[in-house]
Amino acid sequence: MVRSLKNPKKAKRKNKGSKRGDGSSSSSSAPSLPTKVWQPGVDKLEEGEELQCDPTAYNSLHAFQIGWPCLSFDVVRDTLGLVRNEFPHTVYFVAGTQAEKAAWNSIGVFKVSNISGKRRELVPKAAAGDEDVDSESSDSDEDSEDEGEGGSGALTLQAKSYLRKVAHQGCVNRIRAMAQNPHICASWGDTGHVQVRLASLEYGEVPSLALVVWDFRSHLNALAESEPEASQGASQVFNQTPLVKFGGHKDEGYAIDWNPVTPGRLVTGDCNSCIHLWEPASDSTWNVDPNPFVGHSASVEDLQWSPTESDVFASCSVDGNIAVWDTRVGKSPLTSFKAHNVDVNVISWNRLASCLLASGSDDGTFSIHDLRLLKGGDSVVAHFEYHKHPITSIEWSPHEGSTLAVSSSDNQLTIWDLSLEKDEEEEAEFKAKTKEQVNAPEDLPPQLLFVHQGQKDLKELHWHDQIPGMLVSTASDGFNILMPSNIQSTLPQNVA
Repeated sequence: MVRSLKNPKKAKRKNKGSKRGDGSSSSSSAPSLPTKVWQPGVDKLEEGEELQCDPTAYNSLHAFQIGWPCLSFDVVRDTLGLVRNEFPHTVYFVAGTQAEKAAWNSIGVFKVSNISGKRRELVPKAAAGDEDVDSESSDSDEDSEDEGEGGSGALTLQAKSYLRKVAHQGCVNRIRAMAQNPHICASWGDTGHVQVRLASLEYGEVPSLALVVWDFRSHLNALAESEPEASQGASQVFNQTPLVKFGGHKDEGYAIDWNPVTPGRLVTGDCNSCIHLWEPASDSTWNVDPNPFVGHSASVEDLQWSPTESDVFASCSVDGNIAVWDTRVGKSPLTSFKAHNVDVNVISWNRLASCLLASGSDDGTFSIHDLRLLKGGDSVVAHFEYHKHPITSIEWSPHEGSTLAVSSSDNQLTIWDLSLEKDEEEEAEFKAKTKEQVNAPEDLPPQLLFVHQGQKDLKELHWHDQIPGMLVSTASDGFNILMPSNIQSTLPQNVA
């Protein structure tokens, strides 16, 4: 159950080389030698060697920070288009901090605009080391010099972050925005309460926080309507009263999920193994069932509603089990099964193939479960042991039903396509086209599409629902926005 960022230090914004990809890189130039994939925990660096990110592996790569590290964030759905394929991009987020002192915490409502990038060929046209590769970097050399950070993905003058902060007493364990009304957000605080807030124009006293619902409408509107220079420093902290503050949980928690079918319906789980159901009474009020769902013997780590059935949700726990519940048939699970031999940290329900549920555990393994096979006993249809440290986040792609992303405490973010199988003939053809430019290890799983490195203590990742191929991740040293060049969308290019 690796979760907390212990003794976090405030992020430094400038005067340091950018660290991306497989390690540190402060230049947009490509390596002069043929590229070799480096495997952490397997390969070792010789004296004098250093890792470099190959910028041609990304369509876009940017980094930014909002001050203190964030354990959890969420992408906020916007009105800029349902499917966006053209650069530059603009994105909105909410995130909760892990500050050194409880009173220093806040929820950040922020916007990153003018995210640049370039669609790249899957097969390189020029050999690695050619001067033309310089133009393939995520940001121009001029911008890199102006900003003082590397051109292989740094947040330069091209991409800007605009931030508004709402005071939060205590660290934010997890935060989620409602898909149907994205200005409504729920946050779990380490004080043991859940709060629901709206970005309203009225700011009240700083509450004693826990599980809360907020309204961040006014903050999102302010970010959308203007980009004041002061917002980039984001020194002002707003005191805002939440819509709802729930103190019925007996302990703090991390599990929370909004229902994708019924707007406003919410489930929250705590470290005392209890799950509570929230039902919306109006646009700004909720009735929380004081009688919890009980079925786990240890902390509830994650919750996921079914993407198709409004009354069904799944939970995972430190007890190693996954349970499936139906809110209409009592407080006990419909079924419960052993998913891993250790803590199950995270789960993700596939929105495009609703029979599939992914789970990640404390031993670094992750599994794919076919819920149709539960009656027969073993529901595992795929099991991967690539990561050697705890899985911290897992999420299916909203655009490709066979693709999912995984982050781990081994400082890797990996992307997998379960539809792939090893094809020696196809590999030989690709190798001939690239003329030995890429030397991939033979023992990598064929389903492994991409490995992103360079962030320390990765905690959470999310796909962007409206920008195919875009991933966002948070770690102790800040956020990354990445678009790998080999993640191709099959969606029509002319969809608005």
